[in-house]
Amino acid sequence: MEQMQSVERWGVFEVTCEGPSEGNPFTEQWIRGTFSGKNETVTADGFYDGDGCYKVRFMPSFEGVYTYQVEAGFLEQPLTGTFQVLPAEERNHGPVRVANTYHFAYEDGTPYYSVGTTCYVWALQSDEQIAETLETLKNNAFNKIRFCIFPKHYDYNLGEPRSYPYEGTPMDSSVLNSENFWQYQGKAEGNDWDLERFHPEHFRHLEWCVEQLRDLGIEADLIVMHPYDRWGFSCMTQEQDDLYWKYVLARFSAYRNVWWSLANEYDLLRSKKVEDWERYAGIICEKDPYGHLRSIHNCGPFYDYSRPWVTHCSIQRQDMYRTAEYTDEWRIRWKKPVVLDEIAYEGNIPHGWGNITAEELVRRFWEAACRGGYAGHGETYLNPENVLWWSHGGKLHGESQKRFRLLHEILQETPGIGLRYDGEHFGEVRAVPEESWAEQPVKDYYLIYYSFMRPSSKDYYFDDTTEFQVKVIDTWNMTVEDRGVMKGKIHIELPGRQYMAVQMKKV
Repeated sequence: MEQMQSVERWGVFEVTCEGPSEGNPFTEQWIRGTFSGKNETVTADGFYDGDGCYKVRFMPSFEGVYTYQVEAGFLEQPLTGTFQVLPAEERNHGPVRVANTYHFAYEDGTPYYSVGTTCYVWALQSDEQIAETLETLKNNAFNKIRFCIFPKHYDYNLGEPRSYPYEGTPMDSSVLNSENFWQYQGKAEGNDWDLERFHPEHFRHLEWCVEQLRDLGIEADLIVMHPYDRWGFSCMTQEQDDLYWKYVLARFSAYRNVWWSLANEYDLLRSKKVEDWERYAGIICEKDPYGHLRSIHNCGPFYDYSRPWVTHCSIQRQDMYRTAEYTDEWRIRWKKPVVLDEIAYEGNIPHGWGNITAEELVRRFWEAACRGGYAGHGETYLNPENVLWWSHGGKLHGESQKRFRLLHEILQETPGIGLRYDGEHFGEVRAVPEESWAEQPVKDYYLIYYSFMRPSSKDYYFDDTTEFQVKVIDTWNMTVEDRGVMKGKIHIELPGRQYMAVQMKKV
């Protein structure tokens, strides 16, 4: 007897069938599947993968026996079958969801504290560079990475990608140099694409990259559109955009670690209007049956994050010096998780957004965390090869990334899910658990960050009886010193250095 096919919970189950390859299968054919278990029925669009091959993918949310029925315009009879969904493996906690209004948790309830990085086109580099990037990620604390589906044209990004999303021929890039590259920005001249015929190998490779991230426990924050373009992909027609969105959704939605970023710096895409972004969001909500996280990223003005389709705020700093300090204000305004995906990068390039110190980037991470949000990392150090992590990946050369693991470990000690700002306390940023009642006079947990202040000691009084385990954290030197149990008038000696923190946990 033939053994039943199986997949783990929140894995990818795939049905493949042969079909016509003549004409343009991307526009002339359709395929979809319906997958049913005792707890859910999901209908998902499939896609053409080239060479007469059609695929439909499904991510099961429950264990047990499922049936499927695949229909297509070219099938005389639906394809049917049965498969078994097994328990999730140890590192598989399901997709990330919004939890506790301002925070995140995996679908199995495990809290998720975002420590993200930006690496725009790492997936479009050489095999060797990609392997180096994955090794770097494996040895760091990052659990989210932002990157593009389209190639990127910008400073330090003048090379050709390993592949293109469409069949055709790109412009001659030998004419590009650091002086003239802006004149090609957002232009289609010199390119010869069939924008109704995708290049499946480009997308297969990106799927492989998403799978590698998934196996490392890293969320793939896919940037679906962006303005940094010399190939004409940023100025396609409405019909071409919609075809692209539907193809991307059919290919990537079944991966549990996918997030949707509609655009990087949406306001620089001059050919798109708010109506276009709302239309794309409608396509996501219709075509992604799993409800992955969704947002859109700004350069200047914020998008309206109160829109119901937006699950979290993906923010770029509007002030070069202050961003993390506004986290609690933005939480109040939008009542959604605040992810500061760009707060300037550690590096030394001429651009002001890419030359802050490692100390300052780490400070912004802790400031954001203690105000109830999540900051993002990037690195832009000049080197002879012009290979910058922020775009190409490879190796990290800075100091900030070494210190994020400690922050993540401290965040994981939060009772419940997530921190919130505990109001104004002069000279410190004080955080308490999100669940703490405002009227509760003494909280069970405090995480207090002194930022660039340098106190030699601090005194606290909550009541006479509550006992706290007190730890002093040097966020830069990465040390945690246990000061024992204290109550009543609590006196804490500090080293008089910047970037110190104190953790007080009720015994």
